[in-house]
Amino acid sequence: MNNTYFIGVDVGSGSARAALVDCNGHVIKSSVKELQTWKPKIDYYEQSSDDVWNCCEYVIKNVIQNVSPAHIKGIGFDATCSLVALDKNGNPKAVSHSNSNNQNIIMWMDHRAQAEADYINNCGHEILKYVGGKVSLEMEMPKLLWLKKQMPEQWLEYGYFFDLPDFLTWKATGSMTRSLCSLVCKWNYECSTDGRVGWNLDFLGKIGLDDLAMNNFERIGSKVLMPGEYCGGLTKEIAETLGLIAGTPVATSIIDAHAGGLGMIGAHGENIDGDMSTRLGLICGTSTCHMAVNVKPVMVKGIWGPYFSAMVPNMWLNEAGQSASGMLLDYVISSHPAGSRLLDQKNTGEVRNHLRGLLVQMAKNQCLHDVSLLTKDFHVWPDFHGNRSPLADPTMTGMVVGLTINSSEENLALLYLATMQALAYGTRHIIDALLTAGYAPFKSLPICGGITKDPLFIQIQADSVGLPILKPHEKDSVLVGSAILGACASRYFNSVQTAIQSMGGTADVVHANPSVKSFHDKKYEVFLKMFQDQILYRNIMTS
Repeated sequence: MNNTYFIGVDVGSGSARAALVDCNGHVIKSSVKELQTWKPKIDYYEQSSDDVWNCCEYVIKNVIQNVSPAHIKGIGFDATCSLVALDKNGNPKAVSHSNSNNQNIIMWMDHRAQAEADYINNCGHEILKYVGGKVSLEMEMPKLLWLKKQMPEQWLEYGYFFDLPDFLTWKATGSMTRSLCSLVCKWNYECSTDGRVGWNLDFLGKIGLDDLAMNNFERIGSKVLMPGEYCGGLTKEIAETLGLIAGTPVATSIIDAHAGGLGMIGAHGENIDGDMSTRLGLICGTSTCHMAVNVKPVMVKGIWGPYFSAMVPNMWLNEAGQSASGMLLDYVISSHPAGSRLLDQKNTGEVRNHLRGLLVQMAKNQCLHDVSLLTKDFHVWPDFHGNRSPLADPTMTGMVVGLTINSSEENLALLYLATMQALAYGTRHIIDALLTAGYAPFKSLPICGGITKDPLFIQIQADSVGLPILKPHEKDSVLVGSAILGACASRYFNSVQTAIQSMGGTADVVHANPSVKSFHDKKYEVFLKMFQDQILYRNIMTS
């Protein structure tokens, strides 16, 4: 029996999770603990780095119970791309006028820095071509500029800024290294097509953040490693707290969505091309990330990247996505009168099951061969939290066509179905942008995340884009991705690619239903017209 294990740790928007994973990529045991989030103002989302780390310790200790510490060979961390602020002694430092040092993380979904993002984008620096032409509110430079402008006295007292994944490796090892994944994807760090690597001083100067270069970029990091590289061993103090061996290898971190891509991009599905560049990975949680890798860099307007070695070493990554997906479906249910009534009696998963059952019955009553056909006159544009890709417009808002004076459960079911379809058309919109820019046609969509527990969501994704879906048998692809990093840091595998193939596991294949292709083609045409209409309405009102 092989008693070799790796720990994968994932910090998402709402919880910290850990998994004990074997060398074949099987999750032996997992644990989860909810995180605390503050919303001091509209569009402000804050967390506590102390709370995050305490939750990480809790879940790690849970998954290693009754396991010999000697059998734990490596640890990998992933997290949301949220900004952690510390003072010069490494203690939490407040990030808003709440002045609560416990609230020292600006979450990825925080939209306070709109003016700063606009300012950075208006500078028109060449480096912006690597983020689809625009920085996003989800990235760190707008947030850093907001702190400098809105909290000038505190700005001088900040000692260190981390992307949350790198904060976790620092807590575990004391290493000040940063992950190339976090920096190139969220911090405008250069790793360019012409070989330039490092912080771009001209860019920092133009946006008013050149003081970050002081003392060899001490506040934002000067030593950068690729995900999966050894970044240090567990410190004695942390090892004792966790019940592990000091010096246990810890991998350079990765962003949570990228961990999901890493954990499933090597999954084996029957008769499905295994070439990574033919797969578009979907990591579906609070938001959805769409991950495409290529051996050559491809510039795609409105889509982030190309980023070199940000997910798979020596391959170029383009990262697209939707700002709200699981969060949007939850909102659609909770904001509807029937949804609020149902939530008084059932949990969210049970409500979704109930709605699926209603849709099946409604289709049967109308003699329809597929539930999707129920929404012929019901259409949704899903950007209730702005558009991440491919429009890259955080000011886009949601739209619904087909509303009536109807508060029934059946009406909620139709709205829920139309919203799932809209999210799938968003995926199709992204695919169109990638293909137009030069990507070869995709052959499959590996998919993971909380929403994928809903089989209707997966089938609609397949039907809407006309491609097979790969659903990994291992449900926690994000945790497997983090564990893959830990396996690489321990040198159990000689490369990330080998670890991906060895730990990627197998997957079910969900094929598209050709009988509804023309229906989804028509709805997609309406989908595209809806965003054009929104722009038209804006222009009318501002003329």
